[in-house]
Amino acid sequence: MVESVSERASVVRAENPGIMTLDGTNTWVLREPGATTSVVVDPGPDDAAHLAAVLEAAGRVGLVLYTHHHLDHTEAIDAFAELTGAPSRAVSEQFCRPGADGAAVAPLVDGEVVDVDGLRLEVVLVPGHTKDSVAFRLLDEPVLLTGDTVLGRGTTVIAHPDGVLGPYLDSIARLRELADEGLAQRILPGHGPVVEQALAVLDFYLEHRQDRLEQVREALEAGDETARQVVERVYADVDESLWPAAERSVEAQLEYLRS
Repeated sequence: MVESVSERASVVRAENPGIMTLDGTNTWVLREPGATTSVVVDPGPDDAAHLAAVLEAAGRVGLVLYTHHHLDHTEAIDAFAELTGAPSRAVSEQFCRPGADGAAVAPLVDGEVVDVDGLRLEVVLVPGHTKDSVAFRLLDEPVLLTGDTVLGRGTTVIAHPDGVLGPYLDSIARLRELADEGLAQRILPGHGPVVEQALAVLDFYLEHRQDRLEQVREALEAGDETARQVVERVYADVDESLWPAAERSVEAQLEYLRS
């Protein structure tokens, strides 16, 4: 099902719900009002029904963008390139694909403006959740697409070693500056519902990370030595199915505290 969330943005949610994907991966279809060509962000899993729904919503696709390399966002990269003939771009060259014309495609660069049929997006590099994470700011609406850097519900996992906490905190602070300046009032996340109060949620993200760091410090002072021991203490109220992800997150926190 396609849901319109603004005059330029619609979402098609993939049928891949889970502990890490929440309700499923959000595939975003962006188009300037009155335009005939769209931009698709994160086509998601290689599921024929989902891709058909995305194509129906998108019509002619001029460009495909990827917020980061995780499989629930990129699995369909080759299938979707074949279906659309559109070029694909990401921070990592590994997830760039030429279009049907064969023209070379460059990785995304921080601060560049992508313009497709009048739709203008600013590239904002936000490493931390992964080394190749990127956000996109609509220049004609106070809207920010964040991939998994900011979710629509709960907080994201910083999974060591690809996830690094220091850069992640810097990235959230950068996004907060955009929100504080009124340039990003709403967030369109990679999973979960639209965030209507971007500034409040970004403040929560920063506070939550500082709270967790303090809990990890206290666990170390209490004698815990391994990430698993810290998880058993700090995440005791969390479903144990999430403990493996929490353990990788604690590894990232320990690395941050040791640096």
